[in-house]
Amino acid sequence: MVPAARKLPLRLKLVHSLGSIAYGVKDNGFSTFLLIFYNQVLGLQATFVSAALMVALFIDALIDPIVGHLSDRTYTRWGRRLPWLYAAPIPLGLAWLLLWMPPEGAHGHIFLYLIATAVLVRALVSCCEVPSVALVPELTSDYDERTGLMRFRFLFGWAGGLLMLFLAYRVFLVPGDGYDVGQLNPNGYWRYGLFGGALMAATVLCSAMGQHRRIAHYPAERLPPVSWRHSFDEIRTALSNRAFVVLASASAFALVSQGITFSISNYLYIYVWRFGQSDFAVYPIMLFLSVIAAFFLVVPLNRIFDKPRTAAYATMLGIGFWVIPFLLRLAGLWPEAGTPISTWGVFVFFFLGNSFAVTVMISASSMIADIVEDGQEKTGRRTEGVFFAGNFFIQKCATGVGIFVSGIIISWAGLSTKTNADQVLTQVIDRLTGAYIGIIFVLALVSAGIFARFPIRRHDHEARLERLRQGSVEKQA
Repeated sequence: MVPAARKLPLRLKLVHSLGSIAYGVKDNGFSTFLLIFYNQVLGLQATFVSAALMVALFIDALIDPIVGHLSDRTYTRWGRRLPWLYAAPIPLGLAWLLLWMPPEGAHGHIFLYLIATAVLVRALVSCCEVPSVALVPELTSDYDERTGLMRFRFLFGWAGGLLMLFLAYRVFLVPGDGYDVGQLNPNGYWRYGLFGGALMAATVLCSAMGQHRRIAHYPAERLPPVSWRHSFDEIRTALSNRAFVVLASASAFALVSQGITFSISNYLYIYVWRFGQSDFAVYPIMLFLSVIAAFFLVVPLNRIFDKPRTAAYATMLGIGFWVIPFLLRLAGLWPEAGTPISTWGVFVFFFLGNSFAVTVMISASSMIADIVEDGQEKTGRRTEGVFFAGNFFIQKCATGVGIFVSGIIISWAGLSTKTNADQVLTQVIDRLTGAYIGIIFVLALVSAGIFARFPIRRHDHEARLERLRQGSVEKQA
């Protein structure tokens, strides 16, 4: 059965997207604060922290396709997705709090605790996010409406992450006795975890309840039970889809770059750009404005260029704007770090760079929805959950690699633990900057080239929908 190519009411878009706040909170916490918390605050070596997070990500990533497959096969009077959205949020909130409250102990024990809690958090996030985003191709088959729905999900996801970023810099992680830099103050992290956990649980539950009337019904068909071996064969077949492989490859390079940028960001802001406490308060607002810019950019660009070319062009524009301040600083042409003109210059270029980076991610996510019908035409099954879970698998593996690479960059640059910005040598900062921009530029170049090869364009999608509808009519006749 192919969903109608219908426009969705604004209220449905809003309540559906509300659930992505939990993913935004998780992503921002893992990417921005977890490395610096366990490294600079608890004293665990950066390479050990990044290795622990990468191991946790790889373990958890294997769970995602299973969650997607099981949600595709869930058959209840509340539909395929709602039972997951009601069961997972509260355990997720509790697990998130535990992540930021490690017990005292030797570094080896903290290392194992980090792996265990990180796996638990990410697995529970999957149980919320995979069923939620799998609803997108079920709600509409319209090429542009899917992008429109995805942009709302990204807007809410970024809003959740940036809200936590703002509160971290202004409320939870603030300077205190003996701590001139708020991110190095250990006293605020448990409060950060408590508020974030409550926000995650509440938003997923509210999203599920807001959509209940629309999606709480028995699925159109009940798939027969299958063995685990057959289930894994179905997952493998779905994820071998050529369009999915191309998209996953492009996204992997983009997400490794994003993982490096997010996990190393606090190091860049503190040690390279010398942000003050007020700058950290303004920065999340600037990032959110860039997400709003992407919100309005992405649909018109998709209509002009189609999704694959939009992703390719925006990748190169985004990385170009992002690295310009770093290149000018290395060339000695940038104002002194820490001055207002330097900080606001960074804000302008980062605003432009992030606007295009988010445009890439929205376009790529919308492309996954279009792969669903391609897979349905080839296999006769709609496997929304498996495809989106496969995308999360790639996200988590790529983010894990990104965090690991960040740890290597930090260690190679010679930045030791618990170091104040004034004590860091210039050559250390230059090594950190040079390695960072070189790696992310190469990753962006490869990603853009692969995005341009994605095989599903607008006319392909619309022709496929017509063939599937004709086949459905013939079967009914």
